[in-house]
Amino acid sequence: MGLTAREQAETLRSAGAGWINHNLNTSRRFYPKICTTHSWDDRVTTIENVRAAGLSTCSGGIVGMGESDEDVLDLAYATSRLKIDSVPVNFLHPIKGTPLEGQRNLTPQKCLKAICLFRLLNPSGEVRAAGGRELNLGTFQGFALYAVNSIFVDGYLTTSGLGPAETTRMIESAGFEVEREA
Repeated sequence: MGLTAREQAETLRSAGAGWINHNLNTSRRFYPKICTTHSWDDRVTTIENVRAAGLSTCSGGIVGMGESDEDVLDLAYATSRLKIDSVPVNFLHPIKGTPLEGQRNLTPQKCLKAICLFRLLNPSGEVRAAGGRELNLGTFQGFALYAVNSIFVDGYLTTSGLGPAETTRMIESAGFEVEREA
């Protein structure tokens, strides 16, 4: 949706929207290194407008863009302070031709620690393993299921992911059951 005023969020709610996704992406401190068209505080204002309009919030970030561990901690605390309903934790999947194409500093262990941090600081929120999960967690994906409520399946905005059948097999081989919609 981009930056959204409260009136715009109210219009969306009256049209039937229930959720708005608007990721913070990273910490306030690291944000200017990632985005120059608007500020981190602009993103927070959008989240506050969405909540004030009576919509549920979906906001997380991307780990692995060159930020420090302190930046990841600050982002996790921000999602907690803002009482985000659904917190997607994405992991950078570098794409050739983009400014972060050479950025590859994540390990499965670092990704799992990040997921656990977001779970710890958002005990009642829905923490979700999202984009970049397959690339960065690899065979450790099943361990993420101990901390998250759900995972994203198949295509993301710029990359593909595991399809439904492969994801179901991964979930079941880790000892979990897939919830089916009624």
